Amino acid sequence: MNKHPFRIFLFFAIMLMASSLRAQDPHFSQFFVSPLTLNPAYTGKFNGTYRFSGNFKKQWPTVNNAFTTSTAAIDFSILNKNLPDNDTWGVGLMAVNDQSGNKILNNSFYTLSTAYTKTLDEDGMHQLAIGFQGTYASKRLDLRRADFEDELTALGFTGMTTEAFANSPFSINYLDINTGFIYSLSTNGDNSFYIGGSVYHVNRPSEAFNGGNYLLNTRTTLHGGSYFPVGQYGFFHASIMHQVQGAAKETIAGGAFSYTMGGSPENPLELYAGAWYRLGDALIPYMGIEVNHFRIGVSYDINTSTLRPASISRGGTELSIIYINPFSDPLKRKINCPKF
Repeated sequence: MNKHPFRIFLFFAIMLMASSLRAQDPHFSQFFVSPLTLNPAYTGKFNGTYRFSGNFKKQWPTVNNAFTTSTAAIDFSILNKNLPDNDTWGVGLMAVNDQSGNKILNNSFYTLSTAYTKTLDEDGMHQLAIGFQGTYASKRLDLRRADFEDELTALGFTGMTTEAFANSPFSINYLDINTGFIYSLSTNGDNSFYIGGSVYHVNRPSEAFNGGNYLLNTRTTLHGGSYFPVGQYGFFHASIMHQVQGAAKETIAGGAFSYTMGGSPENPLELYAGAWYRLGDALIPYMGIEVNHFRIGVSYDINTSTLRPASISRGGTELSIIYINPFSDPLKRKINCPKF
């Protein structure tokens, strides 16, 4: 089968999204290891001096580079000696690149993030974090990469079109605001339970390539999870997320079991295995390894929706990495926080 009809379909789908503005934000199946795209309140909420996180997802590989998304972020705490015990003020930077339709639509986001975690009791077992983000967004629609219906003739694909776009590539830029909160608790210091919510695009910026006044829909997310010991060497990590953006909804739930294979208490070697399920869409098996303060994970979306015949059940591959630089003082008190 000629692949070009797929490219034509993708082009018109992208144009439809650009004119109606009902597109979804980039999102990850491994939302639990993409903290700053999930909730600004996660900024600085970890045990260490700084955290680096990165994600890469290639979705629907059978449809000619349909969607490719990557992120890189770093966050850290500041003014540690000037804050009350167990409180944390975090600051972070994040860059996101999202490409659609064989790079016809290219989106770039650059984010400054901050959050304050307030301890609600003397032992630091109950904490509330509130965070904010400011984002500079740049979107570029390059129609020179697109293929059009008149290029496909009875004699084959010509590669020539009579369509003319004097302003191509089109581009728009805007500023965006996000906010969120997280409440976390621990009963004994070895477990953690948390619930949070976030709202992205609070200011609903205008986003249109054709001069219209279309406003970007807010993305509202509720999420929660926990981890707790299972036996002497294992932990179970569970998480759930539900988000709504315009008419689009998504719910993912699942968990993974981690097993300590060796190493020291401050630097264990751990293996992870589990699965998540996106309701009505995909089964997502996950495997990971944590060593030398690095955690690397891989997942694969197995499509179960009505798109399964077209996608051949291939939803997409996703990679994640998180590195947390440990405290130089091993006796430094750790805060109660979700473990990614």
